Amino acid sequence: MIESIFGFVGRPFLNLFEGIERFGLFILFQMRLIRLYPRVFKRPKILLTQIDIIGLGCVGVVTLTALFTGMVEAIQLYSGFHQFGIESFIGYTIFLSISKELGPVFASLMLISRSISAMAAELGTMKVSEQIDAIDILGVDSKEYLLVPRIIATVISLPLLVIWFDFVAISSAYLISTGALGINGVVYQDTVMRLGEFNDIMAGVIKAFVFGWIVSAIGSYIGYHTTGGARGVGESTIYAVVYSAVAIFIANYFISSLFLYLDW
Repeated sequence: MIESIFGFVGRPFLNLFEGIERFGLFILFQMRLIRLYPRVFKRPKILLTQIDIIGLGCVGVVTLTALFTGMVEAIQLYSGFHQFGIESFIGYTIFLSISKELGPVFASLMLISRSISAMAAELGTMKVSEQIDAIDILGVDSKEYLLVPRIIATVISLPLLVIWFDFVAISSAYLISTGALGINGVVYQDTVMRLGEFNDIMAGVIKAFVFGWIVSAIGSYIGYHTTGGARGVGESTIYAVVYSAVAIFIANYFISSLFLYLDW
């Protein structure tokens, strides 16, 4: 009875310490990878292939998500702004929210669901089938050959996806606002041009660079350390998606707070 009570009380602390240990191992692993980053340009074909798989493979789902995100935001903002007669500020509000927040976060989530999950599953399958061990035995650094190109490709691809997301979402919001909601198109554009700043777009792009590194580092790390056969591959895929998505929201808060502190 007493052992059960102590076990119930101590288990959360044990899980906490184990989580801290896993996080520390993850950071150390990523620090060792940094020195391999410049070597990725020795194999440009592999890098371009990963950009095609990770980045271009997400264009369709990112476009669809951006299209309806812009339209829904226009409708929801109109219903609120119309009560106070400030419909003219819808354009700038949409521009600001999409370029600084929704674009980076939603594009990252789509990339996680489409590419990071596949990355973890592919690397996990290679790990449990001992293909990664075979690469190391042949004298090739598996980290340099498998992980670094995927991380760099994601860091390159995600900012471009965010820019495309912003364009599609803002364009669809404009079409709905002027075509269906009756907002004056000239006034809509004027508020965006007067109040919108290039820094708003750059803030989202900077977030995309950070998010790209975070999700690719998590996905590749979990896939690379998969154990337990087919079941382990499935669990690694789930963990990669969940941890990456949660990490995005946490990082987004701290980066947004930093931008607010810097008045950016």
